[in-house]
Amino acid sequence: MKNFSMKKLYYSISEVSRITDLEQYVLRYWETEFEQLKPAKNSSGNRIYTNKDIKLILFIKKLLKEEKYTIEGAKKILRSYNASSDETKEEGEMKVLDVNKTKSSELSLFGGSEQEVTAGEGEQKIVDDLKEIRKFLEELYNQLD
Repeated sequence: MKNFSMKKLYYSISEVSRITDLEQYVLRYWETEFEQLKPAKNSSGNRIYTNKDIKLILFIKKLLKEEKYTIEGAKKILRSYNASSDETKEEGEMKVLDVNKTKSSELSLFGGSEQEVTAGEGEQKIVDDLKEIRKFLEELYNQLD
């Protein structure tokens, strides 16, 4: 990973290509496949990527290349995680998690057993998963420095 001494607000597609070690055509293709990846365009019509865009690209790259998800599988993971609420999207619909009636495998992003859990255990499972996600995202962020 390249280490840039000065952080920028926006990066060109060629810079993002070098940072992420992905071809420019792959970045453009991923824009068509992943609705979350929508870099802005400048007045000349060129893509301008933010640090948030780069983090998302690195996450998608990890899902596809390291964890061997298909594009559809990666899309499902990206759709099912909504950090601003307790909702997950499944098969295009919104599903509100009822922690009192949920199996532990449905609460965890990382699998688990099919046993029923109580509200307190379910909430703790979600907190543990969020801590693991935060740690992962911090590691990705640190790779950009």
